[in-house]
Amino acid sequence: MATVAPDSPRRIGVITANANDAPALIDLIAEAFLGDPTWSWAFPDPAARRQWWTFCITEALRYPWTFRSEGFETASVWIPPSCAEFSNEGAQGIPGKLTDLAEARATEVMELLHRFEQAHPSDEPHYYLSLLGTCAAHRGRGLGMALLKENLARIDAEHMPAYLESSNPGNNDKYESVGFVPIASFQAPGDGPVVTGMWRKGR
Repeated sequence: MATVAPDSPRRIGVITANANDAPALIDLIAEAFLGDPTWSWAFPDPAARRQWWTFCITEALRYPWTFRSEGFETASVWIPPSCAEFSNEGAQGIPGKLTDLAEARATEVMELLHRFEQAHPSDEPHYYLSLLGTCAAHRGRGLGMALLKENLARIDAEHMPAYLESSNPGNNDKYESVGFVPIASFQAPGDGPVVTGMWRKGR
């Protein structure tokens, strides 16, 4: 699901997000993914897309692995090893949520989510980067990559691998520059956008 800002050398203050940060995080991610090819395909209506991010971020804040910069310029949403991305209640509610948000296209969007799940490695515990975004006013300053590098340093301290899906092919090179390699590729239904699954070995 991740997107990323252009890279340049940068250090930022990183704060572990909590439930009180949810509204600002939702604003940030909704803006960051406004032009994302995959998620624009899934939810053409920005208001529906925002509701999807509200659901995803609320669920992810069950864990202490969502991070933000001090001024909410950029944020990352991780799921820790061997943890479910969605709670049992949240997962059970997804079909109904898609019916509400995607309406006639709900079946296609559910199939896209199924393809995400199929591509996701299951044979080795790892950190999963669900979302990474930078708000438009701060793109081009390297903040997204700076946050990602700080997060990866924490993961490297645990000698754990990491996984992400690049929902915008234009960002693949950025992820490769910090050690991710493509391991899977799948397409949204009906010749939709291509998503690349990327893995980074533990260090």
